Amino acid sequence: MSEKTLIILLGPTGVGKTELSLRIAETFNCPILSSDSRQLYKGLEIGTAAPTAEQLKRIKHYFVGILELGEYYSAACYEEDTLKLLNRLFSNLDIVLMTGGSMMYIDAVCNGIDEFPTVSEEIRELMAERYKKEGLNALCEELKHLDPIYYEQVDLKNHKRVIHALEICHMTGKTYSELRTHPQKQRPFRILKIGLMREREVLYERINRRVDEMIMAGLEAEVRSVYPHRELNSLNTVGYKEMFAYISGEWTLEKAIEKIKRNTRVYSRKQMTWFKRDPQITWFSPDQENEIINFIKDHLTE
Repeated sequence: MSEKTLIILLGPTGVGKTELSLRIAETFNCPILSSDSRQLYKGLEIGTAAPTAEQLKRIKHYFVGILELGEYYSAACYEEDTLKLLNRLFSNLDIVLMTGGSMMYIDAVCNGIDEFPTVSEEIRELMAERYKKEGLNALCEELKHLDPIYYEQVDLKNHKRVIHALEICHMTGKTYSELRTHPQKQRPFRILKIGLMREREVLYERINRRVDEMIMAGLEAEVRSVYPHRELNSLNTVGYKEMFAYISGEWTLEKAIEKIKRNTRVYSRKQMTWFKRDPQITWFSPDQENEIINFIKDHLTE
């Protein structure tokens, strides 16, 4: 086999990617690249369901716990860093496995980052002022009207992404989603995408159970340790935002836990909406380990 292959194991949060990725990596004797935008940060191991110390010993992982909470990082950074790493790894490996559920990070590696026009200072100031006066809900409604496709994909609680999409709409007269449909960049390696899915009821039960397990594992203590930094973008994510509301006295612990479960389920739906648009993904149940292994072997011998 001469062609270098990046295997991407993807799917919604809680579907069962982590353990299966370890067994695939062990089968093909290859490292794992995390494509989870929050597992990059140190100190968030419980809330991001990062690989455990034992799992990290089993297989060499990259992009896990490498950043301080205040460090800036983006999908563009991930694209650049991953391509450099793959160039090095492929010098003596034929297979590398990537796994995770951060849609834009995976897309950046596979297709490249979109090149958007620079937003003028005038429009940037205008949108910042509107955000202060009108609030996030009003801007979300405008985004729904101007770009319903991106509205269904974006985290509507992430004001920076909502505002940026509106800035692009006003700057160009085109939709943000339209400008993201750029020609795919060519990569010097083959990409094999494997998606994991479960019945919705089963997935939701797994998500609910995992949140309970996070609480028992010490999520509250972990969140309290980063509470002084709660305004950082790295902590603007499900699990931490809800627990911040509990710690600040806004919610009870019970309400925070239920909100984590609900918001995680909502996020899993957004992930599946995104992934289902990609015809290059071959879908399996996580229980089909043998079928997945054989599928990979068949493609590697083509």
